[in-house]
Amino acid sequence: MELAYRKDDSLGSLGSLELLKEELAHINTGKDRQALLFSPSEEWFQSTVTGRMTAPFISTEGEGRNRIIKLHQDGGISGRTLARSAVDLPRTVLSVTNAAESPTALLARREMQSWQLLQLEPSSLRQPDEFTAPTKLGTDGSNLAATLYHLARLKKKQEMNEQSSAEAEAQVYAQVGGRLAELLDDVDEVDIDRDDRRELLTLMVKTRDGTIHPARSLSDGTMRFLALAVLELDPEAQGLLCLEEPENGIHPERIPKILRLLQDIATDVEEPVDQDNPLRQVVINTHSPTVVQQVPDDSLLVAELKEDKMDSGQRFKRVCFSYLSNTWREKVSEKSSVIAKGKLLAYLNPVPTGELEMDSKRQEVNYQSSKHRQPKKRRVVDREDLHPWIPGFPKEFL
Repeated sequence: MELAYRKDDSLGSLGSLELLKEELAHINTGKDRQALLFSPSEEWFQSTVTGRMTAPFISTEGEGRNRIIKLHQDGGISGRTLARSAVDLPRTVLSVTNAAESPTALLARREMQSWQLLQLEPSSLRQPDEFTAPTKLGTDGSNLAATLYHLARLKKKQEMNEQSSAEAEAQVYAQVGGRLAELLDDVDEVDIDRDDRRELLTLMVKTRDGTIHPARSLSDGTMRFLALAVLELDPEAQGLLCLEEPENGIHPERIPKILRLLQDIATDVEEPVDQDNPLRQVVINTHSPTVVQQVPDDSLLVAELKEDKMDSGQRFKRVCFSYLSNTWREKVSEKSSVIAKGKLLAYLNPVPTGELEMDSKRQEVNYQSSKHRQPKKRRVVDREDLHPWIPGFPKEFL
Protein backbone atom coordinates (compact mmCIF):
# COMPACT_ATOMS: atom_id res chain seq x y z
CA MET A 1 0.00 0.00 0.00
CA GLU A 2 1.25 3.49 -0.89
CA LEU A 3 -0.18 6.66 0.67
CA ALA A 4 0.47 10.29 -0.22
CA TYR A 5 -0.35 13.68 1.25
CA ARG A 6 -2.77 15.65 -0.90
CA LYS A 7 -2.99 19.39 -0.36
CA ASP A 8 -6.44 20.82 -1.00
CA ASP A 9 -7.01 24.55 -0.55
CA SER A 10 -10.76 24.05 -0.59
CA LEU A 11 -10.63 22.04 2.62
CA GLY A 12 -10.70 23.66 6.03
CA SER A 13 -7.94 21.36 7.27
CA LEU A 14 -4.36 21.03 6.12
CA GLY A 15 -5.24 18.44 3.49
CA SER A 16 -5.91 14.72 3.29
CA LEU A 17 -4.33 11.35 2.64
CA GLU A 18 -4.61 9.78 -0.77
CA LEU A 19 -4.38 6.09 -1.65
CA LEU A 20 -1.88 5.76 -4.52
CA LYS A 21 -1.56 2.01 -4.69
CA GLU A 22 -3.02 -1.11 -3.05
CA GLU A 23 -2.03 -4.68 -3.85
CA LEU A 24 -2.65 -8.10 -2.35
CA ALA A 25 -0.76 -10.91 -4.05
CA HIS A 26 -0.06 -14.55 -3.27
CA ILE A 27 3.47 -15.83 -2.74
CA ASN A 28 3.49 -19.31 -4.25
CA THR A 29 6.01 -22.12 -4.25
CA GLY A 30 7.02 -21.37 -7.80
CA LYS A 31 8.10 -17.81 -6.95
CA ASP A 32 11.59 -16.84 -5.97
CA ARG A 33 12.06 -17.26 -2.22
CA GLN A 34 13.57 -13.81 -2.12
CA ALA A 35 10.00 -12.52 -1.98
CA LEU A 36 10.21 -13.27 1.76
CA LEU A 37 13.44 -11.21 2.00
CA PHE A 38 14.92 -13.25 4.88
CA SER A 39 16.24 -16.82 4.41
CA PRO A 40 14.13 -19.50 6.11
CA SER A 41 14.88 -23.21 5.85
CA GLU A 42 13.32 -25.25 3.06
CA GLU A 43 11.19 -27.13 5.63
CA TRP A 44 9.75 -23.89 7.03
CA PHE A 45 9.13 -22.51 3.54
CA GLN A 46 7.30 -25.63 2.33
CA SER A 47 5.12 -25.79 5.46
CA THR A 48 4.13 -22.13 5.16
CA VAL A 49 3.86 -21.25 1.47
CA THR A 50 1.31 -23.36 -0.40
CA GLY A 51 -0.84 -23.11 -3.51
CA ARG A 52 -0.28 -22.11 -7.11
CA MET A 53 -2.34 -18.92 -7.34
CA THR A 54 -0.64 -16.51 -9.75
CA ALA A 55 -3.21 -13.71 -10.19
CA PRO A 56 -3.42 -10.96 -7.54
CA PHE A 57 -6.41 -10.57 -5.24
CA ILE A 58 -6.14 -6.75 -5.27
CA SER A 59 -4.34 -4.73 -7.94
CA THR A 60 -3.93 -1.10 -9.05
CA GLU A 61 -4.02 0.11 -12.64
CA GLY A 62 -3.66 3.50 -14.30
CA GLU A 63 -2.08 6.76 -13.16
CA GLY A 64 -3.15 10.12 -11.80
CA ARG A 65 -6.90 10.63 -11.55
CA ASN A 66 -7.44 7.55 -13.71
CA ARG A 67 -6.11 5.14 -11.08
CA ILE A 68 -8.38 2.15 -10.52
CA ILE A 69 -8.09 -0.35 -7.67
CA LYS A 70 -9.49 -3.76 -8.56
CA LEU A 71 -10.70 -6.48 -6.23
CA HIS A 72 -10.46 -9.84 -8.00
CA GLN A 73 -12.48 -12.81 -6.88
CA ASP A 74 -10.63 -15.98 -5.94
CA GLY A 75 -11.00 -17.22 -9.50
CA GLY A 76 -8.29 -14.75 -10.49
CA ILE A 77 -8.44 -12.87 -13.80
CA SER A 78 -11.28 -15.09 -15.06
CA GLY A 79 -13.43 -14.27 -12.01
CA ARG A 80 -15.69 -11.23 -11.57
CA THR A 81 -13.77 -8.03 -10.79
CA LEU A 82 -14.96 -5.08 -8.72
CA ALA A 83 -13.27 -1.82 -9.75
CA ARG A 84 -13.14 1.39 -7.69
CA SER A 85 -11.66 4.79 -8.48
CA ALA A 86 -8.68 5.40 -6.19
CA VAL A 87 -8.97 9.19 -6.22
CA ASP A 88 -11.70 9.68 -3.63
CA LEU A 89 -11.59 6.37 -1.75
CA PRO A 90 -12.08 7.10 1.99
CA ARG A 91 -10.44 3.82 3.00
CA THR A 92 -8.60 0.83 1.57
CA VAL A 93 -10.42 -1.77 -0.53
CA LEU A 94 -9.26 -4.53 1.82
CA SER A 95 -10.92 -2.86 4.82
CA VAL A 96 -14.42 -3.28 3.33
CA THR A 97 -13.94 -6.68 1.68
CA ASN A 98 -16.45 -9.43 2.51
CA ALA A 99 -16.52 -13.16 1.92
CA ALA A 100 -18.89 -12.94 -1.05
CA GLU A 101 -16.49 -10.71 -2.98
CA SER A 102 -13.20 -12.44 -2.11
CA PRO A 103 -12.91 -15.02 0.72
CA THR A 104 -9.09 -14.98 0.67
CA ALA A 105 -8.90 -11.18 0.87
CA LEU A 106 -11.26 -11.35 3.85
CA LEU A 107 -8.89 -13.82 5.53
CA ALA A 108 -6.01 -11.40 5.00
CA ARG A 109 -8.12 -8.63 6.54
CA ARG A 110 -8.97 -10.74 9.58
CA GLU A 111 -5.32 -11.71 9.98
CA MET A 112 -4.31 -8.06 10.26
CA GLN A 113 -7.22 -7.38 12.62
CA SER A 114 -5.86 -10.12 14.89
CA TRP A 115 -2.52 -8.38 15.40
CA GLN A 116 -2.14 -7.66 19.11
CA LEU A 117 -0.44 -4.94 21.09
CA LEU A 118 0.21 -6.56 24.45
CA GLN A 119 0.09 -4.07 27.31
CA LEU A 120 0.49 -6.42 30.25
CA GLU A 121 -0.95 -4.70 33.31
CA PRO A 122 0.10 -6.17 36.68
CA SER A 123 -3.35 -5.55 38.18
CA SER A 124 -4.99 -7.61 35.40
CA LEU A 125 -2.34 -10.33 35.58
CA ARG A 126 -2.86 -10.84 39.31
CA GLN A 127 -6.63 -11.17 39.20
CA PRO A 128 -8.10 -14.66 39.85
CA ASP A 129 -10.42 -15.87 37.09
CA GLU A 130 -13.94 -17.21 37.27
CA PHE A 131 -14.62 -20.68 35.90
CA THR A 132 -16.43 -19.06 32.95
CA ALA A 133 -13.59 -16.65 32.05
CA PRO A 134 -12.21 -16.67 28.47
CA THR A 135 -9.38 -19.14 27.91
CA LYS A 136 -7.24 -16.77 25.85
CA LEU A 137 -4.79 -14.28 27.30
CA GLY A 138 -6.13 -10.73 26.99
CA THR A 139 -4.05 -7.89 25.61
CA ASP A 140 -3.79 -6.48 29.15
CA GLY A 141 -2.80 -9.86 30.62
CA SER A 142 -6.28 -10.73 31.90
CA ASN A 143 -7.40 -14.38 31.95
CA LEU A 144 -3.88 -15.58 32.77
CA ALA A 145 -4.98 -18.20 35.32
CA ALA A 146 -7.86 -19.39 33.11
CA THR A 147 -5.59 -19.69 30.06
CA LEU A 148 -2.97 -21.75 31.89
CA TYR A 149 -5.64 -23.96 33.43
CA HIS A 150 -7.21 -24.48 29.99
CA LEU A 151 -3.88 -25.43 28.39
CA ALA A 152 -3.22 -28.00 31.11
CA ARG A 153 -6.73 -29.49 30.77
CA LEU A 154 -6.40 -29.53 26.99
CA LYS A 155 -3.15 -31.47 27.23
CA LYS A 156 -4.85 -33.87 29.62
CA LYS A 157 -7.74 -34.55 27.20
CA GLN A 158 -5.31 -35.39 24.41
CA GLU A 159 -4.02 -38.41 26.34
CA MET A 160 -5.87 -41.74 26.28
CA ASN A 161 -5.34 -43.32 29.69
CA GLU A 162 -5.76 -41.72 33.11
CA GLN A 163 -2.13 -42.02 34.22
CA SER A 164 -0.63 -40.45 31.14
CA SER A 165 -3.28 -37.70 31.10
CA ALA A 166 -2.39 -36.70 34.67
CA GLU A 167 1.27 -36.59 33.69
CA ALA A 168 0.44 -34.48 30.63
CA GLU A 169 -1.44 -31.96 32.76
CA ALA A 170 1.44 -31.76 35.23
CA GLN A 171 3.88 -31.33 32.34
CA VAL A 172 2.24 -28.04 31.29
CA TYR A 173 2.64 -26.58 34.78
CA ALA A 174 6.20 -27.93 34.91
CA GLN A 175 7.07 -26.21 31.62
CA VAL A 176 5.84 -22.85 32.89
CA GLY A 177 7.57 -23.42 36.24
CA GLY A 178 10.80 -24.30 34.47
CA ARG A 179 10.63 -21.10 32.46
CA LEU A 180 10.03 -19.02 35.57
CA ALA A 181 12.92 -20.78 37.33
CA GLU A 182 15.20 -19.36 34.63
CA LEU A 183 14.21 -15.91 35.89
CA LEU A 184 14.00 -16.67 39.64
CA ASP A 185 16.32 -19.34 41.03
CA ASP A 186 14.16 -20.26 44.02
CA VAL A 187 11.01 -21.19 42.03
CA ASP A 188 9.96 -24.80 42.51
CA GLU A 189 6.43 -25.12 41.05
CA VAL A 190 3.71 -23.17 39.25
CA ASP A 191 0.14 -24.35 39.69
CA ILE A 192 -3.51 -23.26 39.53
CA ASP A 193 -5.60 -23.35 42.69
CA ARG A 194 -9.18 -24.36 41.87
CA ASP A 195 -11.69 -23.00 44.40
CA ASP A 196 -14.95 -24.89 43.74
CA ARG A 197 -16.89 -22.98 46.41
CA ARG A 198 -16.14 -19.52 45.00
CA GLU A 199 -15.64 -20.87 41.45
CA LEU A 200 -12.28 -19.12 41.09
CA LEU A 201 -8.94 -20.05 39.54
CA THR A 202 -5.83 -18.52 41.14
CA LEU A 203 -2.26 -18.77 39.86
CA MET A 204 0.16 -19.93 42.57
CA VAL A 205 3.97 -20.12 42.72
CA LYS A 206 5.76 -22.39 45.18
CA THR A 207 9.37 -21.65 46.14
CA ARG A 208 11.98 -24.22 47.15
CA ASP A 209 11.46 -23.56 50.85
CA GLY A 210 7.85 -24.69 50.47
CA THR A 211 6.26 -21.22 50.65
CA ILE A 212 3.26 -20.79 48.34
CA HIS A 213 2.76 -17.33 46.84
CA PRO A 214 -0.53 -16.33 45.15
CA ALA A 215 -0.34 -14.11 42.08
CA ARG A 216 -1.27 -11.01 44.10
CA SER A 217 2.03 -11.22 46.03
CA LEU A 218 4.33 -11.60 42.99
CA SER A 219 6.30 -8.73 41.46
CA ASP A 220 5.28 -6.94 38.26
CA GLY A 221 8.23 -8.35 36.31
CA THR A 222 7.50 -11.90 37.48
CA MET A 223 3.87 -11.64 36.40
CA ARG A 224 4.79 -10.31 32.94
CA PHE A 225 7.32 -13.11 32.50
CA LEU A 226 4.68 -15.68 33.54
CA ALA A 227 2.23 -14.28 30.99
CA LEU A 228 4.78 -14.62 28.19
CA ALA A 229 5.66 -18.17 29.32
CA VAL A 230 1.98 -19.14 29.09
CA LEU A 231 1.67 -17.40 25.73
CA GLU A 232 4.55 -19.47 24.38
CA LEU A 233 2.68 -22.70 25.18
CA ASP A 234 -0.60 -21.63 23.57
CA PRO A 235 -0.69 -22.95 19.97
CA GLU A 236 -3.77 -20.82 19.26
CA ALA A 237 -1.86 -17.60 19.98
CA GLN A 238 -0.69 -16.84 16.44
CA GLY A 239 -0.02 -13.87 14.22
CA LEU A 240 1.78 -10.65 15.14
CA LEU A 241 2.45 -9.78 18.79
CA CYS A 242 3.77 -6.33 19.74
CA LEU A 243 5.17 -5.35 23.15
CA GLU A 244 6.43 -2.06 24.51
CA GLU A 245 9.64 -2.22 26.53
CA PRO A 246 9.43 -5.84 27.76
CA GLU A 247 12.40 -5.20 30.07
CA ASN A 248 10.23 -3.10 32.41
CA GLY A 249 10.27 -4.53 35.93
CA ILE A 250 13.03 -7.02 35.04
CA HIS A 251 16.40 -6.98 36.80
CA PRO A 252 19.14 -6.01 34.28
CA GLU A 253 20.92 -9.36 34.78
CA ARG A 254 17.74 -11.19 33.74
CA ILE A 255 16.98 -9.23 30.59
CA PRO A 256 18.71 -11.85 28.34
CA LYS A 257 16.31 -14.47 29.72
CA ILE A 258 13.17 -12.57 28.82
CA LEU A 259 14.61 -11.87 25.35
CA ARG A 260 15.28 -15.57 24.92
CA LEU A 261 11.66 -16.26 25.87
CA LEU A 262 10.41 -13.72 23.32
CA GLN A 263 12.54 -15.35 20.61
CA ASP A 264 11.09 -18.75 21.55
CA ILE A 265 7.56 -17.33 21.22
CA ALA A 266 8.31 -16.29 17.63
CA THR A 267 8.27 -18.95 14.93
CA ASP A 268 11.57 -20.74 14.36
CA VAL A 269 12.29 -20.30 10.64
CA GLU A 270 14.66 -23.26 10.74
CA GLU A 271 11.85 -25.70 11.64
CA PRO A 272 8.54 -26.50 9.87
CA VAL A 273 5.42 -24.75 11.16
CA ASP A 274 3.32 -27.10 13.29
CA GLN A 275 1.60 -27.37 16.68
CA ASP A 276 4.91 -26.88 18.50
CA ASN A 277 6.12 -24.11 16.19
CA PRO A 278 3.14 -21.82 15.45
CA LEU A 279 3.37 -19.07 12.88
CA ARG A 280 4.08 -16.08 15.14
CA GLN A 281 6.11 -12.88 14.87
CA VAL A 282 7.15 -10.72 17.82
CA VAL A 283 7.92 -7.00 17.53
CA ILE A 284 9.21 -5.02 20.52
CA ASN A 285 10.39 -1.47 21.07
CA THR A 286 12.93 -0.46 23.67
CA HIS A 287 15.10 2.35 25.00
CA SER A 288 17.42 -0.05 26.82
CA PRO A 289 21.04 -0.41 25.57
CA THR A 290 21.07 -3.83 27.28
CA VAL A 291 18.21 -5.06 25.09
CA VAL A 292 19.83 -3.65 21.94
CA GLN A 293 23.03 -5.55 22.72
CA GLN A 294 21.19 -8.87 23.12
CA VAL A 295 18.83 -9.00 20.12
CA PRO A 296 19.89 -10.74 16.88
CA ASP A 297 21.72 -8.28 14.66
CA ASP A 298 19.41 -8.78 11.67
CA SER A 299 16.34 -8.07 13.86
CA LEU A 300 17.48 -4.62 14.96
CA LEU A 301 15.84 -1.50 13.50
CA VAL A 302 16.89 1.92 14.79
CA ALA A 303 14.27 4.69 14.56
CA GLU A 304 15.82 8.02 13.59
CA LEU A 305 14.36 11.45 12.82
CA LYS A 306 15.70 12.78 9.53
CA GLU A 307 15.04 16.10 7.86
CA ASP A 308 13.63 16.13 4.34
CA LYS A 309 12.36 18.70 1.88
CA MET A 310 9.08 18.81 -0.04
CA ASP A 311 8.71 19.90 -3.64
CA SER A 312 7.41 23.26 -2.37
CA GLY A 313 10.68 23.85 -0.52
CA GLN A 314 9.21 23.32 2.95
CA ARG A 315 11.23 21.18 5.34
CA PHE A 316 9.85 18.46 7.58
CA LYS A 317 11.10 15.62 9.73
CA ARG A 318 10.24 11.98 9.15
CA VAL A 319 10.96 8.74 10.96
CA CYS A 320 13.42 6.44 9.18
CA PHE A 321 14.33 2.91 10.21
CA SER A 322 18.00 2.02 9.90
CA TYR A 323 19.66 -1.39 10.24
CA LEU A 324 23.08 -2.93 10.62
CA SER A 325 25.36 -3.67 7.70
CA ASN A 326 26.08 -7.22 6.51
CA THR A 327 22.56 -8.49 7.28
CA TRP A 328 19.77 -9.59 4.94
CA ARG A 329 18.13 -6.16 5.39
CA GLU A 330 21.04 -4.44 3.67
CA LYS A 331 20.80 -6.81 0.72
CA VAL A 332 17.19 -5.89 -0.04
CA SER A 333 17.09 -2.19 0.93
CA GLU A 334 18.83 1.09 0.25
CA LYS A 335 22.45 1.41 1.36
CA SER A 336 21.66 4.85 2.84
CA SER A 337 19.56 3.21 5.56
CA VAL A 338 22.51 1.48 7.24
CA ILE A 339 23.03 2.79 10.77
CA ALA A 340 26.38 4.47 11.37
CA LYS A 341 28.43 2.33 13.75
CA GLY A 342 29.54 5.40 15.69
CA LYS A 343 25.93 6.36 16.35
CA LEU A 344 25.08 2.83 17.49
CA LEU A 345 28.12 2.64 19.76
CA ALA A 346 27.16 5.98 21.29
CA TYR A 347 23.76 4.51 22.11
CA LEU A 348 25.23 1.33 23.59
CA ASN A 349 27.53 3.45 25.77
CA PRO A 350 25.07 6.22 26.75
CA VAL A 351 27.49 8.19 28.96
CA PRO A 352 30.08 9.78 26.61
CA THR A 353 33.66 9.52 27.86
CA GLY A 354 34.08 13.27 27.62
CA GLU A 355 31.11 13.81 29.90
CA LEU A 356 32.52 11.43 32.49
CA GLU A 357 35.67 13.52 32.60
CA MET A 358 33.91 16.90 32.57
CA ASP A 359 31.43 15.88 35.27
CA SER A 360 34.24 14.78 37.56
CA LYS A 361 36.15 18.03 37.01
CA ARG A 362 32.97 20.06 37.53
CA GLN A 363 32.31 18.34 40.83
CA GLU A 364 35.89 19.04 41.90
CA VAL A 365 35.55 22.76 41.07
CA ASN A 366 32.24 22.97 42.93
CA TYR A 367 33.84 21.33 45.92
CA GLN A 368 36.82 23.73 45.95
CA SER A 369 34.59 26.81 45.67
CA SER A 370 32.03 25.64 48.21
CA LYS A 371 31.80 28.05 51.14
CA HIS A 372 30.77 25.39 53.63
CA ARG A 373 33.19 22.73 52.36
CA GLN A 374 30.51 20.08 52.12
CA PRO A 375 31.94 16.62 51.41
CA LYS A 376 31.78 15.79 47.72
CA LYS A 377 29.13 13.19 46.91
CA ARG A 378 30.76 10.16 45.35
CA ARG A 379 28.85 8.73 42.42
CA VAL A 380 28.96 5.10 41.41
CA VAL A 381 31.02 6.07 38.37
CA ASP A 382 33.61 7.72 40.67
CA ARG A 383 34.57 4.45 42.33
CA GLU A 384 38.10 3.52 41.28
CA ASP A 385 37.44 -0.20 41.69
CA LEU A 386 34.75 0.06 38.95
CA HIS A 387 36.69 2.16 36.44
CA PRO A 388 38.24 -0.78 34.54
CA TRP A 389 34.76 -2.23 33.92
CA ILE A 390 33.09 0.94 32.60
CA PRO A 391 33.19 0.95 28.77
CA GLY A 392 35.21 3.83 27.34
CA PHE A 393 36.26 5.29 30.69
CA PRO A 394 39.08 7.90 30.21
CA LYS A 395 42.47 6.20 30.55
CA GLU A 396 43.86 8.96 32.75
CA PHE A 397 41.33 7.93 35.40
CA LEU A 398 42.63 4.34 35.55
